[in-house]
Amino acid sequence: MNVLANAVSPTLDAQGLRQIALAAGADDVGFVAIDDAALDDQRADILAAFPFARTLMPFVVKMNRENIRSPARSLANTEFHHTGRECDGIAHAIVETLETLGRRAAYPPLAFPMEAERWPGKMWVIAHKPVAVAAGLGRMGIHRNVIHPRFGNFILLGTVVTDLDVAHDCAPIDFNPCLECKLCVAACPTGAIAPDGHFDFSACYTHNYREFMGGFLDFVETIADAKSARAYQQKFNDSETISMWQSLAYGPNYKAAYCLAVCPAGEDVIGAYHADKKKFLHAFLDPLKEKVETIYVRRGSDAEDYVARRFPHKRVKHVGAVLRPTNVDGFLGGMRNLFQRNKAEGLEAVYHFIFTGARRRQATITIADKKLRVENGLIGQPDLAVTADSETWIRFLRKETSLPWALLSRRIKLRGDPRLLMAFGKCFPG
Repeated sequence: MNVLANAVSPTLDAQGLRQIALAAGADDVGFVAIDDAALDDQRADILAAFPFARTLMPFVVKMNRENIRSPARSLANTEFHHTGRECDGIAHAIVETLETLGRRAAYPPLAFPMEAERWPGKMWVIAHKPVAVAAGLGRMGIHRNVIHPRFGNFILLGTVVTDLDVAHDCAPIDFNPCLECKLCVAACPTGAIAPDGHFDFSACYTHNYREFMGGFLDFVETIADAKSARAYQQKFNDSETISMWQSLAYGPNYKAAYCLAVCPAGEDVIGAYHADKKKFLHAFLDPLKEKVETIYVRRGSDAEDYVARRFPHKRVKHVGAVLRPTNVDGFLGGMRNLFQRNKAEGLEAVYHFIFTGARRRQATITIADKKLRVENGLIGQPDLAVTADSETWIRFLRKETSLPWALLSRRIKLRGDPRLLMAFGKCFPG
């Protein structure tokens, strides 16, 4: 029998399952029933991958704080990678024990998933963060990371799915450990985290995940387009090429994650912040703000303006699009992640999009007060109506065909002020 199954009580109630998880190495664990309302938006995907699912067991593994806080990214990434492997190992051990005890169980990976055919849509099977929040393992902070009441945001998350109906008293905690101190706002090198709670997904993804999926596409296409080594080196210098090799060889490297590094929330973390805030800022915030580094941005983005204004000592580098739609569903679904609200200042317009051809969709997009709203169907009176062959529209977005050709061939038709299309484009640079 599995060692863990021998080492723990074989009971399969909440207490017994918690004992199994802690014996496997988890630092905290909770439970969420498959019919919990918190899973409404992902239940179908969970059941598609785990048709036996009755209860989810989210768990926490804490990270070593000083590695994450270091301006040397090798230290931080080593901790991310090591704890990530530990998370998967813990999930594996829990599942092995449950199978030994005659139950069905399985787990998704902690890290970036493998359902690449869904790119750039939802590639993951389970979103660990909302599951952990539903189980009472923490609350989301302004930086969009789960903050555990004790360990703070220095944690990684895993989830095990079982066929057990588990009676438990787990529920979201009734307070948010986030201090709203805004240190994550001050530390973020791209301005992705705003003081009012707005989050610029594109800014974070373009820089922090430079050596993950989207950035790797840009890297490969740069090689393919380069007519010589010198032409390639005009876009990727030697240190960037070596860094990409390191990510391929040892695991993708995060460029920042400074929001985690400076967060003082959590019982085990907050003492130093309360004892001497000035010393805390000097030790953990200032080195990250003062670090001379390259920040990757899209040309014309809010992040480009932010870096120039807040961190003039950091180098800005323009990169290709890292979140390109492959169909009109992806275009409409991904707009919220790409929207640049400061570029939308002063724009008040309603757009109707009518897509024809292989994929037929109709949508209303409203931009007003620096906010974006995307709705299915044609609602109200548009300021600009765009009728487009769906495949042509995607080719246009990917710069594989020109707008003048599409207009002349009637593959794209506009009704209304065409200048509004230019204004629309500025809100989604690249």
